[in-house]
Amino acid sequence: MSAARRKPAGATPAAARAKSAGAARATTGRAKRPARRRARAAGRAAPPAAVPKADERVTTSGIPIAPLYGASDLPRDLARRAPPPGTPPYTRGIHPGMYRARLWTMRQYAGFGSARQTNERFHYLLAQGQTGLSVAFDLPTQMGYDSDHTLARGEVGKVGVAISCLADMEALLDGLPLERVTTSMTINATAPLLLAFYVAVADARGTPRSALGGTVQNDVLKEYIARGTYIYPPAASLRLITDVFEFTAKALPQWNSISVSGYHMREAGCTAAQELAFTLGNGLAYLGAARARRLDVARIARRISFFFNAHNHLFEEVAKFRAARRLWAGLLRERFGVTDPEAAKLRFHTQTAGSMLTAQQPLNNVVRTAVQALAAVLGGTQSLHTNSYDEALGLPGADGARLALRTQQMLAHESGVTDTADPLAGSYFVEALTAELEQRAREILARVDAQGGMLEAIGNGWVQQQIHEAAYRWQREVEAGTRVVVGVNRFTEDEPIAPPPFRPDPAVERERAAMLAAWRDGRDAAACRGALERLERAARGSDNLMPPILAALVAHATLGEVCDTMRGVFDAYRPGAKNG
Repeated sequence: MSAARRKPAGATPAAARAKSAGAARATTGRAKRPARRRARAAGRAAPPAAVPKADERVTTSGIPIAPLYGASDLPRDLARRAPPPGTPPYTRGIHPGMYRARLWTMRQYAGFGSARQTNERFHYLLAQGQTGLSVAFDLPTQMGYDSDHTLARGEVGKVGVAISCLADMEALLDGLPLERVTTSMTINATAPLLLAFYVAVADARGTPRSALGGTVQNDVLKEYIARGTYIYPPAASLRLITDVFEFTAKALPQWNSISVSGYHMREAGCTAAQELAFTLGNGLAYLGAARARRLDVARIARRISFFFNAHNHLFEEVAKFRAARRLWAGLLRERFGVTDPEAAKLRFHTQTAGSMLTAQQPLNNVVRTAVQALAAVLGGTQSLHTNSYDEALGLPGADGARLALRTQQMLAHESGVTDTADPLAGSYFVEALTAELEQRAREILARVDAQGGMLEAIGNGWVQQQIHEAAYRWQREVEAGTRVVVGVNRFTEDEPIAPPPFRPDPAVERERAAMLAAWRDGRDAAACRGALERLERAARGSDNLMPPILAALVAHATLGEVCDTMRGVFDAYRPGAKNG
């Protein structure tokens, strides 16, 4: 589903629908570059908001593009920077054979209405050849409200599936082979609860926890930056995140405990270099929290995954993915002393850019998505979601969802891009861009470090301001016509925008209110109350909160009741206020 669905920026579900304004612009600095590249880089002294001249070519990160690249543009230490795939620092891929040995996971993001409706879509996608599940949750679920809460009105099931109680998760996963299919859950502030729901369903089925594979996004820092679906102040959020780290390390060895997301920051408007720096910077902050908890950093790093955007500029995106792997391996070694080769592997999921989909001439989005997906595959992604062409209009219809999946299947089986690992390696242009993006990301990280790290840079608004400036610059370029958007500012047609292909069922909200009332009436009230009281005591102490959260949900407490219990201890985050 389109990322535009997931870019909220407020403290309530209704406010969260508003799109975050954009992202950051990298500072440049001088690195040791070949003479020809230094000469081209001199053009970076222009004011940050300047619109490029018509005869200039630059990437989204402001990297000037020469008319021709040659051997002198290659990094002097290319052999060291880019050893064979499967060799640290993994610039060319984390596995020796890459897609010749195993294709990426085709993981289409889906979720709408009730759990039963989304379950039907999952079965449909698996029947069409999808190889992994990816769950979208509605805004009330993301923000810790039950479907019958006052603040949930008008938002239930709109941008994802509504999950308020254990019965919902049972319906969502009905008939799905949890021991064979990996599941990614795009959920952050309530990630501990959704993971606990998932585990509770598996436990009830008798599925061993050790057999469960998947990912929970669990990345709240980017919520403060670009989306707004936070609940608690940062300190409490980091505690819950590291609780998930500890719980999964012990109980769910095949589960990725966090998916550090640059995707939403890119959707908000940041550049490729900023996406690299801010995403990896958040990853470093999470590992720092794990170290402060005295957790094994290398062990946690082995189960960290990342989530990147595949944007429009094919070559910059390929270079971005290659640079990300090299940079992460280097940062782990430099900052945490991690030398474990498995821990140093940057594993990532990619989604094509929802913000680049257009409501005008929506069939053009088929081509945009294909190019972006190609960049992800050429860049060595481990899993991929391709957006449906109709997502700029609303929730995707079945035909659009199937075509999006077929796009991946054609890349995998017809294009030839899977025949050899890292097929663009050695390209003068791609290798130069890879080195340049790594350098620019390091320069941004240095500015973050100078402020005391990502928590401080987020708290003082610097990261958000960088994103806003980059988004503003992009919009100026579109309005000036120097950045062409086919069907929007060039090659336009006077045709009305088509209606949404799929409309959520308005009856879902009423039906869910009745269901939750019956759920509460039918439970053992004393057992539920006792479980919530034990959770409150644990929250006021220092114990890992995953076990009492799981116990409360199994005792039939609702998602909203569990979150309200923790709100009573941690308070709620309020931008601009002094938060704990």
